[in-house]
Amino acid sequence: QVQLVESGGGLAQPGGSLRLSCAASGSILNTNVMGWYRQAPGKQRDLVAQITRSGTTYYADSAKGRFTISRDNAKNTVYLQMNSLKPEDTAVYYCNAAATWRTRGPYWGQGTQVTVSS
Repeated sequence: QVQLVESGGGLAQPGGSLRLSCAASGSILNTNVMGWYRQAPGKQRDLVAQITRSGTTYYADSAKGRFTISRDNAKNTVYLQMNSLKPEDTAVYYCNAAATWRTRGPYWGQGTQVTVSS
């Protein structure tokens, strides 16, 4: 079992920045891959970025060049630095933990709202 606790969402202006954090506890094997997904109202939950324990990263096209995923293995925490935010980034962001690369694991955080608006 893995427990994920997110923090750092909120309101930002277009062009602004936010940093999300997700602290994981529980089974280390099931946190080999950590990721961030987002879900806007009426839409499916989509992958934003993933990172392996060794630091390999993947970004969705919408996140490339603007978002940076990182992790602190000692703290079992993953971060998502979001810069140059756009209104279309508005969504609930969810942390996810998986055992294998490029898969959607069964463990989810509670979600944190990110709203980009002037």
